[in-house]
Amino acid sequence: MSSPARLVVMISGAGSNLLALDDACRRGDLPAQIVGVLSDRPAALGLERARARGLHAEALPIAPGESRGAHDARLLAAASRLQPDLVLLAGYMRILDVAFVHALQGRLLNIHPSLLPRYKGLHTHRRVLEAGDDVHGATVHFVTPDLDGGPPVLQARIKIKPSDDESTLAARIQRCEHVIYPTVVKWCTSGRLRYHEGKPMLDGRSLETPVLQDFDL
Repeated sequence: MSSPARLVVMISGAGSNLLALDDACRRGDLPAQIVGVLSDRPAALGLERARARGLHAEALPIAPGESRGAHDARLLAAASRLQPDLVLLAGYMRILDVAFVHALQGRLLNIHPSLLPRYKGLHTHRRVLEAGDDVHGATVHFVTPDLDGGPPVLQARIKIKPSDDESTLAARIQRCEHVIYPTVVKWCTSGRLRYHEGKPMLDGRSLETPVLQDFDL
């Protein structure tokens, strides 16, 4: 992959992972540049934050009566115009259709706040506390049409404290996310990580289970 790599980041909310990725680019830790930020929500705080940093930021809300397929085709066209090497989902809350995912297969990553395959979908922090689990985490994975089901690459893991509630747990998981997402993107941009025949390949070997990184937070 040429350096610096071109990154498009898709968000729906505040964009904390977007900022962490951009910080890594600006520090020189990540040999890449964010060439565009796309959101389905015009009022997303992350768009305002991106523009404050001089990043191209664009809202593409779904139009009244517009099908998911038609909306995602517009989204794909907007992303493609930016000529990305990687498209990074960072708190993008809409489910993407199959055509979008297939068009970007192997170049589309997501970060999810759980130790996948556990707790796919929403409200992961609440669910892990209700289940009485001892550990929790976050996963960076390649995106496939299966919701939160694409092959995982890197997982952060923390111990759940007796004092944890949803907000404290979410805050600690978010700190982990801000480390592991730039790490995986760097693996991609350096050529260490690639997607081959439906599986991640790290340093030339098929990654049968994700790399696990423990955090003491």
